[in-house]
Amino acid sequence: MEARIDKWLWAARIYKTRTLATEACKMGRIAIGGAQAKPSRTVKAGDEVSVRKPPITYTFRVKQCIEKRVGARLIPDILENITPPEQYELLEMSRISGFVDRARGTGRPTKKERRSLDDFTENAELIDFNTLPDFDFDTSDDED
Repeated sequence: MEARIDKWLWAARIYKTRTLATEACKMGRIAIGGAQAKPSRTVKAGDEVSVRKPPITYTFRVKQCIEKRVGARLIPDILENITPPEQYELLEMSRISGFVDRARGTGRPTKKERRSLDDFTENAELIDFNTLPDFDFDTSDDED
């Protein structure tokens, strides 16, 4: 028996929706036996499927081809996780390191950024703008 890879990834609970599984195939994140797979590619029992979910690549051996989603307790009958331990160490290192993929200035401020913002606003409150001298800004060009 064979099954489409996008349906199998969804049925085996590797992706939450079939659409996500199809998009992963189209983006080249799914490989069967080392070759990139299109969503319509079929898998059969014994195939090795590599799923790249940054920062790691999971590897599964297909035990059973299914196209209907099953309960989480039945997953050991569907696939065998043969992901190397080094990949899980890589995942743990990325968790420990913190904001790896976060671009500076996006998302919530870090503790350091928050303290800098607090210092800046406290210093702005100390300035009394009423006591600043008046400046005469001459906008005309006198250089003619």
